[in-house]
Order: sequence, then structure tokens, then C-alpha cells
Amino acid sequence: MMAATLNLPSGIALEELLTVLRRLSWGAADILRAYARGEQPPYGFAAALSVDSGGEGPVSAADLAVNRWLLDGLASAFPEADWTLLSEETASEQLTAGQPLAAEWIWILDPLDGTKDFLQGTGEYAVHLALVRAGAPVLGVVLLPEMEELWIGVVAADGGEAWCEGRSGERSPARLSGRRELSELVLVASRNHRDQRLERLLGALDLGDTKAIGSVGGKVATILRGETDLYISLSGKSAPKDWDMAAPEAVLRAAGGSFSHADGAPLSYNSGDVRQAGCLIASHGLAHGQLCERAAAAMAVIDPGFPL
Repeated sequence: MMAATLNLPSGIALEELLTVLRRLSWGAADILRAYARGEQPPYGFAAALSVDSGGEGPVSAADLAVNRWLLDGLASAFPEADWTLLSEETASEQLTAGQPLAAEWIWILDPLDGTKDFLQGTGEYAVHLALVRAGAPVLGVVLLPEMEELWIGVVAADGGEAWCEGRSGERSPARLSGRRELSELVLVASRNHRDQRLERLLGALDLGDTKAIGSVGGKVATILRGETDLYISLSGKSAPKDWDMAAPEAVLRAAGGSFSHADGAPLSYNSGDVRQAGCLIASHGLAHGQLCERAAAAMAVIDPGFPL
């Protein structure tokens, strides 16, 4: 399986980049699995309280360790690369409200997506890493450590490509479902982020079955496997951030799926506002236009004036 052709910063070859990303991703998996089990993490990172002890200790330690492992690893492997590295852990230091980063190429990292699931021991947490150019993701990595799945998506002008790799390097392509009728579509939803507006919206869409999974990356992976067909994010008091959405969007779009606002507008990254607010719909693509149309009409009744 050959990856689609991707224009990258000067001096960066796609296969070399993917080789580095594989090594760093499986290293991140080892770090997170060790912290999740209360074991001594590899690569010299400090030990922490076990997950059973609760509190912020293990999550903070895991976040910071993976953040350092990935950012230092990319900087070391490509010291001359013309890109900027941004993560959830460094955003407060790097960003000024209303001002995008002055960079053409930006890596956006979430070292631990699905914190509550990490704490609860469900195993449904992920690592997100995306390369963004001009506000749009062109390369995405979604790592599911407990499932030993590394999803990679390349979004290119000559056609995207997305696949899943195991630790030994075996590959399998994304397999989006063929379900088209809204009443047949399977929704993947959060356990921890649901409110009355979302419940009303889902009722208006009149979908089929529902599956609950933690982490945005984990949710999108179920679409990539063909187990589910769509995910909806409806912001309220809080909203997902760039690092929640960029990598899952890249992989889903590379596989032929769709990810947009309910009014059809694309998501935009490094806009000066890291919040991805509104009604966002990720789907296998076959009924995306119909989903957006019905969701927009429903939101006009449920929450008039809500910015989609």
C-alpha cells in the first residue's frame, strides 16, 4: 500500500516522516500504558501514582511525558524542518487570543485525549497528532494504545489514503460502512459530554443504533472500521479544541469520509481561536449532506440563533 503524494515542507520526505511517526507513536503507547497500570514508564520518565489512586497525578504525569516524548522526538528527528509544534500542554504559553501562529505548517498535538476514560480505566483514550497547513489538516495520526491501533491518514490533492497499522507494521485499509438511510446509521457518542439539546437533536435525526466510546479519536476509529457512521459534537458551555479534532478529521477525510459544521462549512485550525465551537458532524460521507441539512433545521428550532 503506497501513501498518497503529499506536499511537505522543504527537505521532508513522506516515508521518512512516517517512519519517525511510527517510532514515536509506539513509544507514546508504551508510556501511556505504563502510567495507566501504575508501572514505571520507559525512557526515563518519572513514576506516578496509579490510576486507582485517583487525583491528577497520573494524568498530569502521562500528559507531560507523552507531550515531551513527541515534541522532543519530532524536533530531534527534523531539526531544520520549517514547522511549528503546538500542543494542548504548551498552548497557554504559545498562543495569544485572536492571533493565529505565524507559521505555514503546524503540528497540533493532544498527548492524551479521553482523560476521564484514562482515569476510569476503560482503555478508550488516544493520542492525536496532525500536521496542518493553511488552516486544514493534511496528515493525521490517531493512536489507540490499548487496542494497539495506529491510524494514519494522508490528505492529498491526488486522493487521500487512510490505514491502520499494528505494532509489527501490518496494515489494513479503512473500511467505511455502506449504510445510507438515516434510520440505519449508527451513531457513536460520548458517555461524558451529553446535554438536553444534543438529545433533542439526535431525536430529530431519527438515527439507528448508538454506541458509546471515549475520545474523539476512538469515536472516529469506529467510523473508520465501519462499526458506526457518524459522530456529532454540539458545543455548550465548553467546546472541543483544535487538538481534539485535527488528527481525527485528517484520518477520516483521507479515508473518504466527511467532517464539517452542520451548515457545511469546513473546520478551520490556527484561526486565532482554538475552540471548535458549533454543531460539528463527522461521518462516513454517504449521507453527510442530508445529515447536515436535517441537523441545521433541527438546531434552528432547538436553539434559535445557535452558530452552527
